[in-house]
Amino acid sequence: MTGSAKLIRIMMVIGLGFSFFLAGVAGPVFAVEPDEVLDDPVLEARARELSKTLRCLVCQNENIDSSHAPLAKDLRIILRERLSAGDTDAQVIEFLVTRYGDFVLLMPPVQRNTLILWIAPALFMIFGITGAIIYMRNTKTVTREADLTAEDTRRLAELIAED
Repeated sequence: MTGSAKLIRIMMVIGLGFSFFLAGVAGPVFAVEPDEVLDDPVLEARARELSKTLRCLVCQNENIDSSHAPLAKDLRIILRERLSAGDTDAQVIEFLVTRYGDFVLLMPPVQRNTLILWIAPALFMIFGITGAIIYMRNTKTVTREADLTAEDTRRLAELIAED
């Protein structure tokens, strides 16, 4: 391995380690603001668990518990109001789905219109594995010295001597 290849490998390891460090530091940061927190710790725990299952409609790939978008804050407030009013978790989810559609759920239900969301990852994996197998079969193997004929070995020795 050359010196530059070693340096690149070291840089990649350092970069990967730094990425894990940042993910660990940034992980506990949530967007729930102090004025949103319920006085009842049991209700607050339910609200936090529910808010982790609901999608921020602005960010689209983030739950409302960790989103800083104003709409996510509004959804967190609605969720806490419904829980404080005595709604069950299912009633709160039903209320939000009725109002915003299935898109508000991070894990949409398996229905005819969401079937592609559930099947696509498996299809991509199957195509990827199939492509890798085809690629590996089509690549040429390196000829070992033992597979060389006497003439090939002589010619190889001549070429090496010329260098």
